[in-house]
Amino acid sequence: MEFKLPFKIDKIKTDTLATFPYKGEKQLIQYTTKEFSAVCPFSGLPDIATVIIEYIPNKLCLELKSLKYYFVSFRNVGIYQEDATNRIFKTLYRLLKPKYLSVKTIYNTRGGIDSVCCIAKPYNY
Repeated sequence: MEFKLPFKIDKIKTDTLATFPYKGEKQLIQYTTKEFSAVCPFSGLPDIATVIIEYIPNKLCLELKSLKYYFVSFRNVGIYQEDATNRIFKTLYRLLKPKYLSVKTIYNTRGGIDSVCCIAKPYNY
């Protein structure tokens, strides 16, 4: 049985994301948070995850406070785990146009099942 919950995916705020210029050496940057949460659209229960973002900047770096606000905007959104991972990846990929990007979500165990989603690829110039 699927619930019809009042959660809307259009509440995700990509306009909070900010960048700053990068001109340094090639380096792998990693951001990790254990505070990501969204809502399962099937059950209405919270999905809590660790999110690990790794990227090699091309010309831009991601500003961390803006990333936190972006993640917070997922809090009351009904979205499947796989779709949340894909949405984060696509948003950051378009914004940063990095030389490499990986987004991994490690969700808290639910019903005895662990769930990990990961998307990674180089930017196609």
